[in-house]
Amino acid sequence: MVSDGIDRLGFLIHDVQRLMRKRFEARASGFGLSSAQWRLLVRVAKEAGVAQARLAELLEIEPISVSRLVDRMEEGGWIERRQDATDRRVRMIFPTEKANAAYAEVKSLAGEVYEESLAGVSPQDRRTLIRTLDTIVQNLTDGEASSLEKMKNTEGAAA
Repeated sequence: MVSDGIDRLGFLIHDVQRLMRKRFEARASGFGLSSAQWRLLVRVAKEAGVAQARLAELLEIEPISVSRLVDRMEEGGWIERRQDATDRRVRMIFPTEKANAAYAEVKSLAGEVYEESLAGVSPQDRRTLIRTLDTIVQNLTDGEASSLEKMKNTEGAAA
């Protein structure tokens, strides 16, 4: 049977994600944060004031795990917890200046990793890749906005 490679799609997507994460973590190791802590820091930097329970949903991990991550990151001076003004049971998470500065550096490191990963890929093929991946996300999403849609909405709001 002749294959167009579609049977490898899941493996390729997984391998790309794993290799990019590994390359990024090697570059960002000087900050002393784990992969899970980086993910949390990026979410908090993008969504300052996010509820701790919402972080668990966004990171797709158990609330108790988020609580432990937040504890460690708060102790390290990366984030701070504040009570919600309308509901004292809700804990809102905010980045500190330390986190914001690290996030700026991280964006630069991520850009370098992206450029390395896309070396030899034409600008047109890059756009096609992003559109195709976004279409796949849309096909598999149950009413959630894709990452690309969220970026477009954020950029539109900022303009």
